[in-house]
Amino acid sequence: KAFKNVMVIGIGGSYLGPEFVIEALKSDATCKETSTGRKVVFVANVDPTDFHRRSAEIDPEETFVVINSKTFTTAETMLNAKMAKNWLLTSLKAKSADLTDESIIAHHMGAVSTNLKLTSEFGINDNFVFGFWDWVGGRFSVWSAVGALPTALQYGYEVAAEFLAGGCYMDTHFA
Repeated sequence: KAFKNVMVIGIGGSYLGPEFVIEALKSDATCKETSTGRKVVFVANVDPTDFHRRSAEIDPEETFVVINSKTFTTAETMLNAKMAKNWLLTSLKAKSADLTDESIIAHHMGAVSTNLKLTSEFGINDNFVFGFWDWVGGRFSVWSAVGALPTALQYGYEVAAEFLAGGCYMDTHFA
């Protein structure tokens, strides 16, 4: 099945910035049109109830999970990432016993991280890992792949590129 849903997992700047951008753009006419039929959910709370509520809103067969973690070691983010991994494996294997753990994770999970070693160990396909500079702090991460990837997946590349261009314009305007 084609992906219609994105689950974004993160904490702090890896969660708040991207969620605020997605929320702010919801009422834009272009974004309404480009996101028709798609849904994005955010998971940041370590309370398992939050994960279960968010995952109940979406079909795992149609979901791509993005783990936003610079170091890929943040305890809260990794707890939620493991819950998402188990949710995908349990749900998708129940529908098709032929699927392997490796194929499910390789096709349904991605990451935005500077730690390629740990993303690979987690089972994430290297082609679905989006890097950024290790000096980018959480409050600025909305301007990196941390914010751009969820925005592009929900509203399209053109909208994400326009958003980034607007940020660049403001940076040069106030420089």
